Amino acid sequence: MVVFVGAAFPSSCFTSSLTARASLLFNSILSRPSSSSLSLLPTFRNLSITSSFSTLNSSASPVEEDLVSHSHKTNRWKPLCLYHTQGKCTKMDDPLHLNKFNHSFSTEFQVNAMEVKHLSPQNMDYFLVLDLEGKVEILEFPVVMIDAKTLDFVDSFHRFVRPTEMSEQRINEYIEGKYGKLGVDRVWHDTAIPFKEVLQQFEIWIAHHHLWKEELGRSLNRAAFVTCGNWDLKTKVPQQCRVSSIKTPTYFMEWINLKDVYLNFYKRRATGMITMMKELMIPLVGSHHLGIDDAKNIARVLQRMLVDGALLQITARRSSMVPGDVQFLFKNRIR
Repeated sequence: MVVFVGAAFPSSCFTSSLTARASLLFNSILSRPSSSSLSLLPTFRNLSITSSFSTLNSSASPVEEDLVSHSHKTNRWKPLCLYHTQGKCTKMDDPLHLNKFNHSFSTEFQVNAMEVKHLSPQNMDYFLVLDLEGKVEILEFPVVMIDAKTLDFVDSFHRFVRPTEMSEQRINEYIEGKYGKLGVDRVWHDTAIPFKEVLQQFEIWIAHHHLWKEELGRSLNRAAFVTCGNWDLKTKVPQQCRVSSIKTPTYFMEWINLKDVYLNFYKRRATGMITMMKELMIPLVGSHHLGIDDAKNIARVLQRMLVDGALLQITARRSSMVPGDVQFLFKNRIR
């Protein structure tokens, strides 16, 4: 198994964060995969680089089109630009930068069109794959959105999160130990924002995709979070909400633990993402424990399970009356 480790990201890629919620830009690559199965390395195709917001409909520049053509010929793996995943890349017209870093998610989610025809009907329209990073406080909040009917990559949301109760010295030590070895500590320092702001931006994102309305104050609409374990939503999000002095949002009240679905579908136990990928012979792409890369890899496991015929159902639900009370809905589950 080959593990590709992300490279350092140039600080010139960064611009100051937009503070007005209405001005948030969510850059997304909306490209429909059309060939070969979940493959070892991404296959680059013609890409249209656009914003998630319909008001921004600019097409790829000639420079970008030339580089896409070059990438199609060389077919080489490139690390993601982690400024771009957060809507903060200012070097989209720089050929050297575009040639060095990947700015497309869709190329890494390849499913055979014939296999999609045999999918089991799902109760959801979209799956939101979430994989948080950070043991003391949340450091990274990545979400990958997959269409439940076509298995297409739809969009992504990615933010680095700045702790609120740690000293600056402790934060520097924490980030050096966590992200320094991956070469992405600089981009974290350049882009990280408090958890409360992350949730505000995330709510704009899910509302844009018609998955949730603030005034309704309920769970997601025809969508569900998918996690690799219960820790992310059972433990960490409520814990971080308490630290940030905010109420746990209602859209975090239920989720799908992929480990439990895996156990009941394949009739074998998988302790984590790496085990599932090994058993399904899906190569790891990117850096393990970089949240956005882990979310992508979990999404690839999800795609494979859906192709194999798995039905994804809610596995855990938090009580609205007693927030700490979580009901696990599968009798057979990973404990």
